[in-house]
Amino acid sequence: MLRTWKTIFNISFNSDQTLVEQISEVIRKEIIKGRLERGTPLPGSRVLAEDIGVNRKTVVFAYEALIEEGWLESKHKSGTYISQNLPLIKKHQTNSSKKTSTFEHIHYNPFYLTDHALEGSRIVFNEGGPDTRLVPLNELSRAYKRIFQRKGKWGLLGYSSEKGDYKLREMLSLMLSRDRGLNVNPDNICVTRGSQMAIYLVAKVLIKPGDTVVVENPGYYAVQKIFRETGAIVKTVEIDKDGINVDALEELCRKTKIKAVYVTPHHQFPTTITMKAGRRIQLLELSLKYNFAIIEDDYDHEYHFGIGNNLALASNEKSDNVIYISSLSKLLAPAIRVGYVTGPAAFMDSLVNLRVQIDRQGDTILEHAIAELMEDGTIKRHSRKVVAIYKERRDIMESCLHENFGDAISFHKPAGGLAFWIKFNEPINLIQYIALLKQKGVQIVPPNSFYLDNQPSNCIRLGYGSLNKEELTEGLKIMGNVFKELK
Repeated sequence: MLRTWKTIFNISFNSDQTLVEQISEVIRKEIIKGRLERGTPLPGSRVLAEDIGVNRKTVVFAYEALIEEGWLESKHKSGTYISQNLPLIKKHQTNSSKKTSTFEHIHYNPFYLTDHALEGSRIVFNEGGPDTRLVPLNELSRAYKRIFQRKGKWGLLGYSSEKGDYKLREMLSLMLSRDRGLNVNPDNICVTRGSQMAIYLVAKVLIKPGDTVVVENPGYYAVQKIFRETGAIVKTVEIDKDGINVDALEELCRKTKIKAVYVTPHHQFPTTITMKAGRRIQLLELSLKYNFAIIEDDYDHEYHFGIGNNLALASNEKSDNVIYISSLSKLLAPAIRVGYVTGPAAFMDSLVNLRVQIDRQGDTILEHAIAELMEDGTIKRHSRKVVAIYKERRDIMESCLHENFGDAISFHKPAGGLAFWIKFNEPINLIQYIALLKQKGVQIVPPNSFYLDNQPSNCIRLGYGSLNKEELTEGLKIMGNVFKELK
């Protein structure tokens, strides 16, 4: 039996909703719950108004809105009723607010993000992210302001190219030519919301179910997940001191048709190894011999502290099969989602067409602002500044590792990037180690995710870029003390 009208309507005069909206919402909910059935008469507007303490016109407006929506119907000289055109609605037997769908869907397993601080973490050694405290916020905000103050500003607020802001693509092509040796024009670059989106687009365009894709081992677990979800058969090739083992790769090519090989040659993820020149040439020659694509993820090219600047694979004259991906997020901040991809023209046409389907365009204002900062030299000056800071932090990290771990660990001093790859010289229970560190407020990345199928590892990747001298010193001291306790 329906409750009295006064108890159904819990009207609030301090609500963000208008009184008309509150009355309409209550009646809709009672109908959906099956408590107000088709043909049920509603009290007259005057009666309901007096009962719930509102003006009669308020009830009239609510009734009229519900009639217009099809929930109610008005009968001449008879009154207002629940519409007969509504379907029969079964009464709910439970008060549970949890909804359960009845259709099937594809289930995607969770993707565990490791670059954000968990609750209770004071010091986070992430995968190798930048220090967001170093972002040139003032310059970026001023660039935003200039855009909104100039003539023609409205043009940037409408739809623009699905490839990204033209000015940014123009600046990217100049930067890639000057600093990385690529011969690319603005029309063959697609700006994406970070390199992760670029990898996803490349995978969807390139890979068909059943194709075999090769990844580095250890490697970037996110691409393993993306490739598998596109239906690829994922194979691994080990990393050695010079990069991906091309002899093992060629042996695999002789046995299996390879569609693509994903590599991080500049600073291999997670080991930080820089692929040597000879190995690069061998890899490019294999791609032409066996007709597979090379997906080059150059995720932190700016951070190289050595004398030379290893040019991208895509800069080589034998790079016909290379798809090049990079990002500005590591240079600026993770929240600034600006990545980009370039590759063979026909492939890029298809990739851009797919990008339109899932994301009409990027953040044009942000892209244009960054382009202006690249043009006036702000980004270049920022790059030189932070490279010097990160080089100093790398050296501090090296010193602290020796001081707190001694001969218990092995590592090579990275020539670039924002992380160390550290091997424990004796077996260690890393699960227990990570748990004990968490109790001390120190967070590190679980290492098993770097290997296909989470195979056991005796290595960890410690990002140092986001930590200053004091944080690095304290964090590594805690790590060293916990390690000694664990032994």
